[in-house]
Amino acid sequence: MTDKEKQEAAAVATPPCASDALAEGTVDAVVIGGGAAGLNGALILARSRRSVVVIDSGSPRNAPAEAVHGLMALDGTPPSEILRRGREQVRQYGGRVVHGKVVSAESAAPSANGDLRFTVTLAGGRSITARRILVATGLKDVLPQVPGLAEHWGHSVVHCPYCHGWEVRDEPIGILATGPASVGHAYLFRQLTDDLTYFTHGTDLDDDSRARFAARGIRVIDTPVTEVVDEGGALAGVRLADSQVVARRVLAVAPQMQARTEGLEGLGLPVQDLPTGRTFASGTDGTTEVPGVWVAGNVTDPVAQVGASAAAGALAGIDINKMLAIADTEAALQGIAEAGPKAATR
Repeated sequence: MTDKEKQEAAAVATPPCASDALAEGTVDAVVIGGGAAGLNGALILARSRRSVVVIDSGSPRNAPAEAVHGLMALDGTPPSEILRRGREQVRQYGGRVVHGKVVSAESAAPSANGDLRFTVTLAGGRSITARRILVATGLKDVLPQVPGLAEHWGHSVVHCPYCHGWEVRDEPIGILATGPASVGHAYLFRQLTDDLTYFTHGTDLDDDSRARFAARGIRVIDTPVTEVVDEGGALAGVRLADSQVVARRVLAVAPQMQARTEGLEGLGLPVQDLPTGRTFASGTDGTTEVPGVWVAGNVTDPVAQVGASAAAGALAGIDINKMLAIADTEAALQGIAEAGPKAATR
């Protein structure tokens, strides 16, 4: 049996939407989001013998992509396979992965010894209590409203030269501008092809940028794009407002990136507005201004690739375990102090 056949057989044995039972009682940590950041954070916690539950809605950002690239040792691996392995490894150490959508997460009354508590509720009414929370819900890409564009997203319509660049090298590529960030986009994709056209699509392009584009042989078209032209299921070009069709095999787009924050309003997490969109603000190792809540991955760093998101999840998991260890020690000391006077009167 080939490696590919083994992977396919394993995927059948462990369906992507397989769900563990929701843990009863209070768990050490709930991880909201089952992507690279969430699973790696959960892995760190589970290997530290923490009770951890991952809530996975089953809608990863990179689902349309055929493979993950630029990730050492896993370059070319389908996203679904990486997630399948991640879920399997979390479970291997006693962690649980529950398929569901979080509809609310909020602080709850602390424990008798003053330790933090949170309640996370899923669609359908199920809920779980946790000592700490890691938010790793990721983001969603908001594409320009150009007919036909979304149908090719993740294949012939791409956004990241490091994720997809090698696969589209030497093709006729178009940059569909969405704002100032698209200028930098053009320079990166120019490294991959000699045939690059920049569609300003209603955005401003100053004279300096035009001169630089001309020096690099980047063609500029100011006429707005009205639709993506498809031939036999493949991207063939774009149609302009004057009805002209410009042949292209690939379009690069810098979409607006929106952090997935639905259902998390009750946590009161601070947000930050970046040029790429709105995300949750975070400090070192994913800490937030809300005690007991961490964030990791694209929900706070929209440009992080899979490797960077996984690393952020690991750092957050390490910090969560450290803070839980401190809380456990404080609780033990408090228990001894409270037992002392009682023991003396016996």
